[in-house]
Amino acid sequence: MAHPPVSVDEYLANLSDEKRVALGKLRKAIRAAAPDADECISYQMPAFRQGKMLVSFGAGAKHCALYLMSTTVVPGLEKELKDYDVSKGTVRFSPDRPLPATLVRKLVKARLKEIGD
Repeated sequence: MAHPPVSVDEYLANLSDEKRVALGKLRKAIRAAAPDADECISYQMPAFRQGKMLVSFGAGAKHCALYLMSTTVVPGLEKELKDYDVSKGTVRFSPDRPLPATLVRKLVKARLKEIGD
């Protein structure tokens, strides 16, 4: 990418088809779980803000990821996340195996509760 993306659409347009589809599904699931959140670009990645930063997502060389902007959400959902590569505030997944919308909803709702919205 010659310059940092200025919109989520621009960020997604620069990805492979497989990653663009996976992150498009993630974007749609986040929007459904947090319809009042605003999309933005933060640290050159797509993000959602609802008063405070809510979540972010992006593509790495070999994976896609949902960044929860929190270290307390993941421990509360360890059972649901057992099949994914998880760290304190990140859920990594393969583009050919996107996160299910129901799981994204749980993660985003937990994050909304955490930020008091």
